[in-house]
Amino acid sequence: MTARHAAFLRAINVGGHTVTMADLKRHFEALKLKDVATFIASGNVFFTSSAKDVEALERKIERHLEKQLGFEVRTFIRSMDEIAHIAALNPFGTVPEAGGLYVGFLPRRLTADETKLALAFRDANNDFHVEGREFYWLARTRVSDSTFSYARLEKAIRMPATFRNMNTVTRMLQASSR
Repeated sequence: MTARHAAFLRAINVGGHTVTMADLKRHFEALKLKDVATFIASGNVFFTSSAKDVEALERKIERHLEKQLGFEVRTFIRSMDEIAHIAALNPFGTVPEAGGLYVGFLPRRLTADETKLALAFRDANNDFHVEGREFYWLARTRVSDSTFSYARLEKAIRMPATFRNMNTVTRMLQASSR
C-alpha cells in the first residue's frame, strides 16, 4: 500500500549548501519515489512510497543525497497523518506577535533524561514541549533575541534535529490536500 509522506531535510539551502528544488525533486525520483513535489526552498519534499520501514527509507535518502550533493543531509520523514497532528497541536495557546511557534523534527522519541535536558532551556522568553518525535518551541520574542538555539538543543540531547516554523508545517498540510 502506498502512502503520502513529507521529508524534512536538514542543511538544505543554508551554510553554503545550495540545492535547487528541481534538483532535489530529481534526486527523490531517482530513488523511485512517486508524486514528488518540493515545498519552498528549505528542504521540504512530498512523495508517495510503499516503503514499510520509514527509518530505512530515511537512511536510503540520506546516503543518496550525500553521494549526489557531497554533504550530509539528515532526513526526517513524517506521514501526512502525523503532519496533520503536528499542525493541529499548539501546546502553548496564543503565540505572541513578536515571537513564533516552531517544531523540531527528531529521529526518535526522546528518553526521559533527554526530555529533561531539552526542557531545561525554558526561560522567560522560551517555552518548550515534547511530544512523540517532535520538539515544540514557543519563542515569546524574536528568535534573534533568544538565548535558545538549535545547536544548543542538538548538543544537549546528542542528536540532530531540523526545525520549521509552524506556519510552514500548516501550509504544507494545506498544499498536500490539493
